[in-house]
Amino acid sequence: MRVPNSVVLPVGTHVDCCQEEEVEEKRRDIMARITAMLVERKRNLAHFINNLEGSEEPEFYVDQWERLKEMESCTLTILNLVAVNCTDHHDIKKLEATILKHVKNEELFPEVVRVLPPVYRQVEAAIVDIAQSEEMADHGMMDVQYLLSKLSQCKHLANLGRELLQDILRYLHRIGLVVWYEEIKHLESTVFLQPTFLITMFKLLVRYRLVQQLESIS
Repeated sequence: MRVPNSVVLPVGTHVDCCQEEEVEEKRRDIMARITAMLVERKRNLAHFINNLEGSEEPEFYVDQWERLKEMESCTLTILNLVAVNCTDHHDIKKLEATILKHVKNEELFPEVVRVLPPVYRQVEAAIVDIAQSEEMADHGMMDVQYLLSKLSQCKHLANLGRELLQDILRYLHRIGLVVWYEEIKHLESTVFLQPTFLITMFKLLVRYRLVQQLESIS
């Protein structure tokens, strides 16, 4: 909701836990809830903006007003929900095909036709090689400066600078190849070359019914 021109594809899982006739009913219910949520959000933002504009000293609330107006201008495109059975490989392939179809839609993603500079592809390929090398730790964490030094050892990347690398890392973060939390002070110098490691770690820390599982242990 805070990202301009966002495109959201809702995915309903655990289809295998539903009767066949329930799936379509739940799909309609979820889409209706999302629509109602967006309408309520728009109404609330308009209400807050009007309150600030109608205050006795609106000049004191300029920063808040600007943030709210920025949020109000963020548009959301909600695609039709895809229902999948995560235990069925065919359903996973169906979801993959649906995602690819949408991201290739130039009306949804005008930048899909943008041609990247060759150096972006070269750095991407080099990072994949580093991530898959035997010397790479399982956690896939690497210091940005050390990554730059590793990449600079490649003949065609000898002149790669930190600023350009950061631009490329932002792109690779957006497409999900790496994870780089540059906006978090304690993590801005660390790149996760193995995003799946984070997923595994989060699954260990954040579990469904964790409290009940812990309480069941004598």
